[in-house]
Amino acid sequence: MLKKRLIFTLLYSAGNFMLSRNFKLQKVGNAEWLKNCYNFRNIAFSIDELILLDVTRNNRDIQLFSQALRSIVDTCFIPIAAGGGIKDEKDAELLMKSGADKLVLNTALMKNISLTKTLIRKYGSQCIIASVDYKEERQASEVFINNGTESIRHNLAEYLQYLEEQEVGEIYLNSMDRDGTGQGYPVNYLKTIVDKINIPVILAGGAGKYQHFIEALNNLKIDAVATANLFNFIGNGFPEARDKMLNNGIQLAKWDKHAGKNLEGYFLKPPNSYNQT
Repeated sequence: MLKKRLIFTLLYSAGNFMLSRNFKLQKVGNAEWLKNCYNFRNIAFSIDELILLDVTRNNRDIQLFSQALRSIVDTCFIPIAAGGGIKDEKDAELLMKSGADKLVLNTALMKNISLTKTLIRKYGSQCIIASVDYKEERQASEVFINNGTESIRHNLAEYLQYLEEQEVGEIYLNSMDRDGTGQGYPVNYLKTIVDKINIPVILAGGAGKYQHFIEALNNLKIDAVATANLFNFIGNGFPEARDKMLNNGIQLAKWDKHAGKNLEGYFLKPPNSYNQT
């Protein structure tokens, strides 16, 4: 059985890391703040992946974003996906060379499908995550691109099927209505929608406590849960959440936290080299 995953999403904007509530951004701190509050070496056994998104509204700088990515890669030895405003192959190549294991696409999936296909050919489907921002509606949810500012012609169910046809590797499904609220994922709303697709889904938007992770993984055909809440899981938040999830029967990977701690260069080993049960 494939293991479920717990993912931490970091929102980056013009040199700072942000909180988002219904896509309205609030600055929290810079890279130094992030390092002081989140020791990624210590929580490497508590999260399975990191997703780093550039949500800068104006004048994105891919070079600065790649530097932020490198600074995280230097202290975090778990898989990292990065994206936000990737407009051509050079942008994608820079992020991959800066340490990204996967690329996250949003607007390009609609506006530049040839770029999507090129990146899939170059890096493989498994390296491409389709980021989908949506709002719940009575009849059919509305999907947005361009940092949530532009609605597209597809409803959510249609768009997910379209993405599956493009052969992306995963879908990062983010509720704009629940974003940053801590009210939980829209489990009942999504059930019939995600049941219709056959590629991995990462659920985002709404998680405020570990119970929300458990509820989603127990009731939806999804592969991972993600949160971008910088405060609710600070300190021991992620280790405690993972323990609670495991104790409730969620099929997460179990890493041997003690293996090799006294060995020189221990944290330079990739996550898949640790003992897993």
